[in-house]
Amino acid sequence: MQIGVVKETWPGEVRTSMVPANVAKLVKIGFSIVIEHNAGEGSGFADAAYEEAGARIESDRDAVLSSSQVLLGVRKFELAELSSINKDAVCISFLDPYNEKELVEAMAKGGLTAISMEMVPRSTRAQKMDALSSQANLAGYVTVIQAASYSPKILPMMMTPAGTIAPARVFVIGAGVAGLQAIATAKRLGAKVEAFDTRPVVAEQVRSLGGKFVEIDLGDVGQTEQGYAKELTAEQLELQKEGQKKVIAESDIVITTAQLFGRAAPVIVTKDMIEGMRPGSVIVDMAVESGGNVEGSVAGEVVEINGVKIVGQSNLPGEVANNASQMYSNNLTNLLQEFWNEESGVLELDPEDDIVMSCVITRSGSVVNEALQSIYKGN
Repeated sequence: MQIGVVKETWPGEVRTSMVPANVAKLVKIGFSIVIEHNAGEGSGFADAAYEEAGARIESDRDAVLSSSQVLLGVRKFELAELSSINKDAVCISFLDPYNEKELVEAMAKGGLTAISMEMVPRSTRAQKMDALSSQANLAGYVTVIQAASYSPKILPMMMTPAGTIAPARVFVIGAGVAGLQAIATAKRLGAKVEAFDTRPVVAEQVRSLGGKFVEIDLGDVGQTEQGYAKELTAEQLELQKEGQKKVIAESDIVITTAQLFGRAAPVIVTKDMIEGMRPGSVIVDMAVESGGNVEGSVAGEVVEINGVKIVGQSNLPGEVANNASQMYSNNLTNLLQEFWNEESGVLELDPEDDIVMSCVITRSGSVVNEALQSIYKGN
């Protein structure tokens, strides 16, 4: 069975879905692998390294698409190129299925099996395949590094003959995978770190990393079965904003990580909060690609309001593309190894398997994911 790896065409995407080390692992268990020319160039992996690991390099993108039984990508495959893909192929990538109804239905109509990496369940067995978490982990690190680069202050306390410099105050909103990594990174750099999350259950995790958990009483809140924060009511959002306002005003750096799976991100930092911050303060809006947590943030830009810089960097994992590609490639390799039958040479995606039920979106001409079926019918 041939795996095809294409070069990413999404604007600004420099990650790759397969790294040479994993090519060697997959070839060893029976896959053949073809890599589009320069597919790994943006993340620091040369064609020669892939060839040395056992892959074949192909300059013709359509040849990769048409000859492969499994296709790997970071971003979704383009609607216009679906006709070039081998019929009955398995396409694996981030797919954004809640917002890509036309693409998903076209993949189903074309007979393709689509696996959406966003939909891998957060279970113990699937943890090694959880690409959302692996990429969010790196994104959390990047937010702190970016904030530090834009801040006129250093993060750690310094005691010098010229005087003592107080540590920067960092406030992280959202203590999921990205938020916890941001807390840990800011703490390692010497900042005084505070954090808030709508799920009180994560308070102990914040404290274990050396951060202070900000207590705001929002009433009945919780998390989904997959561990994501539940959407707040309008009243709860207002309580959250009021509770955060004072902390934000006293912070040198604010990092927002609040995202709702399949929906627009909630606005939790408003213009009046920004205006209450000291000039020179920095906000990094990690959710800018899904609508943004910060009023006035713009994807791909650094906006300044009353001397406060709002960083709206898109594709945060892409800022550390080498490591992000390694981790994403590991996730894909683990998924392929989990369902590969080495004896028969077949990728066995049992429809009764709990991981398959969650992440396989289309198969045999239909949209098979139950959650998407109900949403698509409602549109």
